[in-house]
Amino acid sequence: RTATAEAANLLGGLDILVNNAGMEDVRPSLDVDEALWDRIVDTNLKGAFFCAQAAARHMRDAGRPGAIINLCSLTSEVGIPTAVPYGSSKSGLLGMTRALSAEWAGLGIRVNAIAPGYFRTAMTEVFYADEAWQQSMLAKIPQHRFGDLSDLDGIAVFLASDASSYITGQCFPVDGGFLASI
Repeated sequence: RTATAEAANLLGGLDILVNNAGMEDVRPSLDVDEALWDRIVDTNLKGAFFCAQAAARHMRDAGRPGAIINLCSLTSEVGIPTAVPYGSSKSGLLGMTRALSAEWAGLGIRVNAIAPGYFRTAMTEVFYADEAWQQSMLAKIPQHRFGDLSDLDGIAVFLASDASSYITGQCFPVDGGFLASI
């Protein structure tokens, strides 16, 4: 909330929020304790809600339309073994995206989501260190490549722009065709 207020003050208002926070800890669900569950859900869902709420308050109070873009995950749509807290939090984020879009549409605030597929990041590096995992995943992605962070640029710019002024409550996968092929 503080960061949102600082950004609004520095920029003279707030029109766009890209809500991108995430943490993951891969382990069997029978080994997940309450502290780990809370840490993941607090980061991925609770933090995203309060950041979106703070941004929406600035937009509402300024009487300006705005766009909120939440970064979900393929796990918002597909169950992944050993990623139960992460998948649950990202599924919750997708549900929150849809509910907030319906609630805030009358304020001129659009809320959408992007669901990145397999991208190499600091959080996912542990997977990419395993060559067998890489080959297995590439076989499941119709484009036969992992995402480059620049692959997210176009959809993010579109959702932040007036070109998407009649789109709200939607989730856009950027996954090389992964979801379409399962």
